[in-house]
Amino acid sequence: MMKHRVFLVLLVLFCSSLVSASTFADQRDKPNIIFMMADDQSWEGTSVPMHPSIGSNSSTVYHTPNLAKLAKQGMRFSAAYSPASVCAPTRISLQNGKSAAANKWTKAGPSLVASANPKLIPPQSIRSIKTSDVTFGELLQSAGYMTAHFGKWHINGGGPGRHGFHVHDGNIGNEAASRYRDPNPVDIFGMAERAEKFMAKCKSANKPFFIQLSWLALHAPENALKKTVEKYRQSMNTDRRVSRIALTEDLDTGVGRIMNSLEKLGLSDNTYLIYTSDNGGGGGRRRGNRRTLAGGKGSVWEGGIRVPLIIRGPGIKANSWCHVPVVLYDFFPTYCQWACVQIPARVQKQIEGGDISSLLKNGTGTVKRNREEIVFHFPHYQSNDGPHSAIRLGNFKLIYFFETKTAKLFDLAKDIGEQNDLSKRYPEKRRQLQKLLDKYLKDVDAQMPVVNRNYDPDKPTTVRRGSRRGKNGGQRGKSGRNRKNNRGKSDK
Repeated sequence: MMKHRVFLVLLVLFCSSLVSASTFADQRDKPNIIFMMADDQSWEGTSVPMHPSIGSNSSTVYHTPNLAKLAKQGMRFSAAYSPASVCAPTRISLQNGKSAAANKWTKAGPSLVASANPKLIPPQSIRSIKTSDVTFGELLQSAGYMTAHFGKWHINGGGPGRHGFHVHDGNIGNEAASRYRDPNPVDIFGMAERAEKFMAKCKSANKPFFIQLSWLALHAPENALKKTVEKYRQSMNTDRRVSRIALTEDLDTGVGRIMNSLEKLGLSDNTYLIYTSDNGGGGGRRRGNRRTLAGGKGSVWEGGIRVPLIIRGPGIKANSWCHVPVVLYDFFPTYCQWACVQIPARVQKQIEGGDISSLLKNGTGTVKRNREEIVFHFPHYQSNDGPHSAIRLGNFKLIYFFETKTAKLFDLAKDIGEQNDLSKRYPEKRRQLQKLLDKYLKDVDAQMPVVNRNYDPDKPTTVRRGSRRGKNGGQRGKSGRNRKNNRGKSDK
């Protein structure tokens, strides 16, 4: 395939650029880093519990033995968050360390227009990483790292090669998933093979490396291995559910191949290996998040933004836990800390993440960010809620709904499922968080939804399949009778 030919050409060019090991003798002690990110995998979407005492152990549904092995060897983060509840905004945040709101990219695809009859007109995202953005890949390259990106890019800007990656698969998105079928479901095993070749070349050249594996799974679940599908078919009642669970296991097999490659090459002891997801699973309580977390992909309830996170690496205690809230854009400064890279002052002012390396010692401590609060901004129609935003400070989280101009307040330490609205019980806390949320959105000049002056409450809002609205704070005017069956239960 063309993509593989491009990869081989880039790999040859990369190899030709390697200098002698003696020139970079000081590089040998720098750790390697492998970041693996699933697509649309929920907090409870594997057989590995993401909290020692809360939530379900999904092992009766999912079979992910390699992730279980990784968890036993490393640290699990029970309160890890994606920067956004949809994929592309998370992906750009990873590269430049800024939130979705600051990037002005809060939705993966186009937003609704006035003709769709929403009460509010959502903003249109920029949908391309800027050439002027300084990425962590560029900073790692400046420190002598060889860098590779395999799999989904999905943020345009000319592709990974223009933003800090020596070797890559090009500017590909979700469409690539359907191209790869058995025996290489959604290119899981192809990506693992290319990563191993890259690792071997870097080892031979005595060069530290960074690899980002942006798995295409769990897209195109119908492309799962046939033998894996058959394993589950007898006990499941829908083909879609069978396929998704099967592809989850195939992805786990890909993770196992990466782990085995590190072992075979003798690189395990000096490599940080990270596993996470770009956002929560789809479908709210009907699928991956139905047991514990409210909401799902396209919402800023916990089910849309809380994601699995496992890190194994030098100095990390086996089978350990961290309950300190972290966000995936925290990896930008963390990578730089591991690589001994000084972040330029002008970049430091822009990035919102904080170095989490100190948490890896014993799972406790604090993350120093430019702001103490963490904000999630989704001014669009995709979940049951219409445009909404959330802010977390300490254990308290506030969700604000732009249509109804109302807010809900939760204590996540006692109510991870966001069942009990405390906004009336703690009005001062609600006002404090509301003020901080408003200030943050103003400070980063966040794109906001505006009133649709042509909105007709007697007509339904025309949204894409799966982009429903409901009782959690979304519009409930006269048009509600046209959508009464669409009012989900993602918050109850």
